[in-house]
Amino acid sequence: MKRSLDLMFYLLDCVLVLLLGAMTVMVFVNVVLRYGFGNGLDISDEMSRFCFVWLIFLGSISAMRRNMHMGFDLVVTSVGPSARRVLLTVANGLILAVCLLILTGTIMQWHVNATNIAPVTRMPMIWVFGVAVPMSLAIGIMAGLRMVGYATGRLSDAPDHVDPEMHQ
Repeated sequence: MKRSLDLMFYLLDCVLVLLLGAMTVMVFVNVVLRYGFGNGLDISDEMSRFCFVWLIFLGSISAMRRNMHMGFDLVVTSVGPSARRVLLTVANGLILAVCLLILTGTIMQWHVNATNIAPVTRMPMIWVFGVAVPMSLAIGIMAGLRMVGYATGRLSDAPDHVDPEMHQ
């Protein structure tokens, strides 16, 4: 199971690299065309924006797995291990709740985005905003598992940058 999850996240990272590469190439080519030849590609602007949206949403899954999201951990690092577990349980519960809100909101707006058409590519906008579904599911599952792990004591979070003797 771990190998298949590692492979899935490796493939996700490859998709992120491809999205970033596609954005870079599209924007670079468009800049060269605009400044060098006085004409650009309209599709380049739109597709680079779509890639950026996908990059952000899919990148947040990868960041969640690596626990690399920005956070304010002053309170969490200044309390003892049992209070830290409670705070981390609550924090992951809140993340799960937000993911459920994003998922239900995306599903409620599905029809609107499926019938709204992008101006240049003529793609239904659900291809852009639909990425919120896998993002909310993946991050929600990870947050839910972490929440249960912290609540049951199977997970503990002892940050490397905190002196363990400070909490005794």
